[in-house]
Amino acid sequence: MKLIKEALEFEGRKMSNMTTSDRVAASREAKSLILNINEIYKKTKDSDLMDLMKRLTAKKKRIEKRLKGMPDLA
Repeated sequence: MKLIKEALEFEGRKMSNMTTSDRVAASREAKSLILNINEIYKKTKDSDLMDLMKRLTAKKKRIEKRLKGMPDLA
């Protein structure tokens, strides 16, 4: 399936040396992939799809954590 291939390609992509706009785009792409895979998962209940969604969610959280930056210590 094209969607799963796309998700695996996203998962393998390097996330270093990204600009802020690249991070925002990557976060949105991850969200879109997760939601689309979830629609398929609802119908098939395939555990491999759930594992893929979990890995994408973890990567998305790392990207968003970097977007938010360090908290102020004031």
